[in-house]
Amino acid sequence: MAEVKQLANEATGPLKGIRILDLTSVVFGAYATQMLGDQGAEVIKLEDPGSGRGNGGDIMRWPGHTPKDWPRDLGPIFLTINRNKRSVSFNLADPKSRRSLEALIKSCDVFATSIRYEGLKRLGLSYEEVKALRPDVVYVHAAGYGSDGPYAGEPAYDDLIQSASGLADVLPRTDGNPTPRILPSLIADKVSGLFMCQAITAGLLSRERTGQGQFIEVPMLECVTSFNLVEHLYDHAFDPPTGQWGYQRVVNPHRKPFPTKDGYIGLLPYTDKQWDIFFDVAGWGDTFGKDPRFQGLERGKNIHELYALVETVTVTKTTDEWLDLLKPLSIPVTRTNRLDDLPEDPHLKAVGFFEKYDHPQAGTYVAMKPPVKFTGTPSNIRRHPPRLGEHTEEVLAEVSQEA
Repeated sequence: MAEVKQLANEATGPLKGIRILDLTSVVFGAYATQMLGDQGAEVIKLEDPGSGRGNGGDIMRWPGHTPKDWPRDLGPIFLTINRNKRSVSFNLADPKSRRSLEALIKSCDVFATSIRYEGLKRLGLSYEEVKALRPDVVYVHAAGYGSDGPYAGEPAYDDLIQSASGLADVLPRTDGNPTPRILPSLIADKVSGLFMCQAITAGLLSRERTGQGQFIEVPMLECVTSFNLVEHLYDHAFDPPTGQWGYQRVVNPHRKPFPTKDGYIGLLPYTDKQWDIFFDVAGWGDTFGKDPRFQGLERGKNIHELYALVETVTVTKTTDEWLDLLKPLSIPVTRTNRLDDLPEDPHLKAVGFFEKYDHPQAGTYVAMKPPVKFTGTPSNIRRHPPRLGEHTEEVLAEVSQEA
């Protein structure tokens, strides 16, 4: 892995000059605001010192196995989604802090929150109340469920949203085991975070054009169900339905990395031409290559059988032999990485995906560089993930001067 990098001196991303007041926590909202911070926005993370686990603040500060003598409020997941932020900590319900909070709100273009809306109203932080302080505010609420439905206001976590959105039904439709299963990734949180990030930038663009802010709701269930059904609505896109739920090529037990003599490859001949070439390479040109089941549109109807056949031939060569054979033929193929392999992946190494930084209050940690490449306004990393309340006095002094 590369040597320790230095932080950038200033923002260069497309959102430079935008200030976001971030009242989010865990993964959904924090992931969204970090992406915006990478893209140049100034993100002020407001944390309650008395809530959550450990010593308060965002509960993602505390899970994980930190190194010896490492600050406990800088856990591994917190590190990955809270850089480029400053942490301000005070009790939102404390009347003495209200003046500071109002000064912060007035100074920010975006008010981003994942606190349940009834709780926001109790805190005097409804959209109407925040708008009274900052009339053109882009107010973005990360909710579990849309406010127009019967689940509105209920608690929502990744496990619950995967269960409610149909994601837990994808594996049963793939392998025949009827037990619903949650995918081993915080996919609902992260997908919703992507929706939230896009919603904030769209809200800012609208404000730039109209001069008007607005209330934006980003409901997890609707976002993740929409994401899930891009392909899995399938034949139910018609009224009445013409067939099944679930895209046949994807809900396929044989859609997986294919075994080789010494590992696994990701392999996907996709076009008719690519399949013809692959059949020839596999020695099947005169057999399966002429089988009407595997030609044109019929191939999709028999994709389970076809993928099962592919597995019988990939085991005859090593991974490198397949890569050397198929890449020059423009057959989509890649080495299958284990998590342990990622730091040494040639492509990720070449683009400098993993970076090391030296946190002045903690030690060396690994960050992933912002993945989207802006040629004119590049994203960058300017701030380490903050300690709880690290910037309280600094930020409040700034907004006091601005007022």
